[in-house]
Amino acid sequence: MQKIGLLFLFITTMATAQKPKSFPINQLHIKWQLVTNNYKGEDKFLANLTLSNSFKMASFPASGWTIYFNTIRGAVNKDVGHGLEIEHINGDLFRLRPTAAFKGLGVGQSVVLDWVSNSWAFNKSDAPSGYYLVWDDTPSISHNILNANALPPTDIEKFKRSATQKNDQITPEMVFEQNKNISLLPNNQLPKIFPTPTFFAEKDGEYVVNSSKSISTDPVFVKEANYLAEELKSFTGSKPKVFSGKLYLEDINISFDKSIAKDGYHLQITKEGISILASTPTGIFYAIQSLKCLMPLDAWKKPMSKITLPCVEVKDSPRFGYRGLHMDVARNFQTKEQVKRMLNWMALYKLNTLHFHFSEDEAWRIEIPALPELTSIGAKRGHTLDSKNNTPASYGSGGDVNNPQSRFYTRADYIELLKYAKARHIEVIPEIETPGHARAAIKAMDTRYARLMKEGKPQEAKQYLLSDPDDKSVYRSAQLYNDNVMCVAQPSVYNFIETAIDALVAMHKEADMPLKTIHMGGDEVPAGVWEKSPLCQALLKTLPTNEYSKTSDLWLYYWRTVKDIASKRGLYLSGWEEMGMISNGKSMDVNPVFAQDNFHTYVWNTVIGWGTEDLPYRLANAGYKVVLCPVTNMYFDLAYQKDFNEIGYYWGGFADIDKPFYFIPYDYLKNVKVDRFGNPFDPKMLANKEKLTEKAKANIVGVQGHLWSENIKNVNDLEYMAFPKLLALAERAWAADPDWATENDPQKADNLYQKSWNTFINTVSQRELPRLNYYQGGANFRIPTVGAKVENGAVVANVQFPSLAIRYSMDGTEPTMKSALYTAPIKAKGTVKIKAFDSKGRGGRTIVVVNK
Repeated sequence: MQKIGLLFLFITTMATAQKPKSFPINQLHIKWQLVTNNYKGEDKFLANLTLSNSFKMASFPASGWTIYFNTIRGAVNKDVGHGLEIEHINGDLFRLRPTAAFKGLGVGQSVVLDWVSNSWAFNKSDAPSGYYLVWDDTPSISHNILNANALPPTDIEKFKRSATQKNDQITPEMVFEQNKNISLLPNNQLPKIFPTPTFFAEKDGEYVVNSSKSISTDPVFVKEANYLAEELKSFTGSKPKVFSGKLYLEDINISFDKSIAKDGYHLQITKEGISILASTPTGIFYAIQSLKCLMPLDAWKKPMSKITLPCVEVKDSPRFGYRGLHMDVARNFQTKEQVKRMLNWMALYKLNTLHFHFSEDEAWRIEIPALPELTSIGAKRGHTLDSKNNTPASYGSGGDVNNPQSRFYTRADYIELLKYAKARHIEVIPEIETPGHARAAIKAMDTRYARLMKEGKPQEAKQYLLSDPDDKSVYRSAQLYNDNVMCVAQPSVYNFIETAIDALVAMHKEADMPLKTIHMGGDEVPAGVWEKSPLCQALLKTLPTNEYSKTSDLWLYYWRTVKDIASKRGLYLSGWEEMGMISNGKSMDVNPVFAQDNFHTYVWNTVIGWGTEDLPYRLANAGYKVVLCPVTNMYFDLAYQKDFNEIGYYWGGFADIDKPFYFIPYDYLKNVKVDRFGNPFDPKMLANKEKLTEKAKANIVGVQGHLWSENIKNVNDLEYMAFPKLLALAERAWAADPDWATENDPQKADNLYQKSWNTFINTVSQRELPRLNYYQGGANFRIPTVGAKVENGAVVANVQFPSLAIRYSMDGTEPTMKSALYTAPIKAKGTVKIKAFDSKGRGGRTIVVVNK
């Protein structure tokens, strides 16, 4: 025993004396926990950050290290206690460092730090992520801290923004109330085609599709006929033969009809066969999607040798020519294969435009051979304080550059995606974020500049520089950057834009998808930019004073220059709403200068209560083309509900499937139901807002849903946030206004809405989610939490999608597919755990109700 004791003492002494960097990082634990919102009666929250040493053989050192992490909620108190400080670096990157007062962490010891932040916290996306440690003596090496978690407060009441708030964290009782008007409808009463067609009639009789069928087609539709043959093979196991030019002689006939509107179609299924008429290949393609809707669910699961279809007649065409989905692959990357999956879902629901957001502050994702640094530097993410070799860790990516976020699409990859989209009648619009949100490109070109200057090539070095090295302007972007805006006075900025656009034009041409427009960003350029840039101030002095009297007027100069670049290439300009606006010194007004230049403005900032609720209509009335993508209804990356366990920001509100469903494109202010916190909203507050004129309706070119990716960090997150919200987008973009949208009597409109909502939610529940469970191997769509409450001494429950199974347990275990099925109020006393399950056995989150 004495020898063992001496040996243990020797090992302990050696471990304590070892160099700090040999401390095993996996023995360091970090816990972030919200303590309370409304801290000291202010719009602040208090959280505890707990550091724990679980290593049994040594202390965590008092100095010689820095811990980095990402968060949008920085600490307003630099001193967080125990001799530790939190500092902001740039963007969402922060660090925790010891001062001389920190004593280290002894074996088994913890310290609890007080973290005070402005605003409030509602869900886990408010918590820090991506912790990693760097030892001072090896500053280029990072160590990810994997033992980290985020917790809600111990008392749900601590979520409240003020003492009078009642809904700052959703409860099962609140969910139950939301679902109270939803009831299960018979499947045979639901629409058979989704999104809702212009005309649908079911006829007597049935038609049987089997392996012996064949397709005849007008030669102009051969591609679509072969596509139909492949799709039928997936349902029947056998590919029909396709005969071109041999019309009306086969079982399935595809024909040209010039009388049908562009992208429209006429589909007929009779006892004798299937007929598809259209004037364009796109119309045929959409008819095929509608035909697929009629396939029984069993055929989506696995091929069936014989499929019985109802006899129907469908006449259909889309409401809007632009039906878009925005994917941000810059902040968090999605693979080429996953983009293809999204394209397939878009095609299924007749969406026709992918807005490809590939460049941002945090990354540039498409290879431009003439500018290799854009991807060798701008697409590589990891620990750095100078951004010379890669972009900094962001959105929880960690310090190691060999992480899933250090990826990009090669030129060949992008062309492959374009061809894939084209085959599905989807246009891809790439976005180059300028002049703001451009940090990755700026830093990449800074590195290029430094390299070529070192090589003695000053002229070549300056060719694509995006910054003014002498700029001392002070600003802070919405994402907390102080160096993410291009210098619009640099001629090299326009060289860069031309080169990037030309590369994209060439790739689109090679893919046989010629570019019609380029989206040039334009959003969230912060106040203060260019004010102390010698180049910008020198440029301002050379411009006509009647148009350029202040620094912010350089905005006008920038867009005029970029417009000329695009025009010379036969492109019209697309951009965020700010492209059609100009600063008045305090805010931004609609700018008449470009109103007749076919500028397509994507209007997003409609947060209820911020004053710009009617901005899409003001721009359209002024003459701008408008793509409707308001945050209040169409930002699918927003959290579903005010639940700590949900991911997603909520600065513009919370977005469940109802938000895009109740959107009325030409009069969306009419149907505002809640403010951004989910409180009931009085529509009278918007009575003086500008209405869309009848003439300006022609300027509303379409509707788009958005998947920003700050919190979409993997495939499952992407699909969880996209579905089922995307289904409501598809309905609004394709189908005509429902009756409740045009009814002037508020009570009648509400009654009609509730009926329509119930039909829609049953259609999604009974038809679309089961299909999504099998198409492409299944989508990770969100399964909602159950609503429940105690009523008359029993637990009653409901769920948003009424065909889902509700199961419960009362023995403290998690409900499973083998747990009791909820069919009637639960009268037993005690703690009830309840969860919803889909037909494949996937479950939502468990809720708990106590029946006392």
